This record gives sequence, structure tokens and C-alpha cells, in this order.
Amino acid sequence: MEIKIDLPLTAEKVAMIHAGDTVKLTGVIYTARDAAHKRLVAMLDAGEKLPVELKDQTIYFAGPCPAPPGRCIGSAGPTTSGRMDAYSPRLIRDCALRGMIGKGERNQAVIDAMTECHAIYFAATGGAGALIARCIVDAEVVAFEDLGPEALRKLTVKDFPVIAAIDDKGGNLYRR
Repeated sequence: MEIKIDLPLTAEKVAMIHAGDTVKLTGVIYTARDAAHKRLVAMLDAGEKLPVELKDQTIYFAGPCPAPPGRCIGSAGPTTSGRMDAYSPRLIRDCALRGMIGKGERNQAVIDAMTECHAIYFAATGGAGALIARCIVDAEVVAFEDLGPEALRKLTVKDFPVIAAIDDKGGNLYRR
């Protein structure tokens, strides 16, 4: 089934989505890879305020390429999500992060946090970064500019195509 979701996510919206559903997201998502995740968790550890409010937000595990002329962003394909597994449970539990987008399986600690806190993990198609970028209508660096492609970016997306890979009930496409 294909579902269209206006972001931000809520527990109610997440509950409607099941592993295997095709979803099109419209609204704001953030990009962050492992270096940005490490900084976010270090800020939490230090009791510092994060540069963005993550409650009900979605993080796309991507490091977009520079924008070609006339575009707001370059190719923006997903990176392997397992590199964020050390950080995701903390962001889900402490910051109420609601959605994640990447590629590949997640570990049990992440899945446990997702089921406990009603979060969802979407898979984006690897190798389709140039096509995915067509769904991004605006992009701006909001933190950690020194990380280059791994900076924390705010993206505005329209009909951004993903597949619900792991839902908040523990349904898991990777384990079917």
C-alpha cells in the first residue's frame, strides 16, 4: 500500500504505517551521518541544547553531494544505517526522534527503542541518489558546517519515496 505522509511524524502517523508499505514523505527532514550523530550525542552528554529540535522529526542518513547549477542539492543517496546504531537509541529515547531513513538492517537496541517509543525506520533506495534529489526542494546547512557533506542539513522534501523497513510494532522487512 502507498501512503502519503505530511511531516513531522507523530505516534499516530507512525502507527498507520506497516513494514512493507511504500511511503511518500512531504515536509522537513534532516540529514546527519555518523560524525553528526556523534556530535549530537556528545552535546546531550554535556547537557547542551541541540542545534535543532528533534522531537517528531526524521533524520535521513545521507551526505549529499554539492548542488549543481540550478539545483538546491546534488545527489542525495542513503548511507548504511548501521553506523548510526550506537547513537539512534539515545536520540529516539531522549529526543523523541520519530523517523529515520537509510539503507540496511538496524541492530536490536535500535529496534527496541523504536517499539518502545513509536519510531519508524524507512529504507531509501541505494544507488538512486540523483533521482531522490529531485524530491528535495530546499536544502540548508543548520549545524556542523565543518563536517562538509556530513553537516546537519534541513531539507524540504515533496513526495520523497521510501519503504517502511521496520515499523513501531517490530515488523521488519529484513527479517521476513
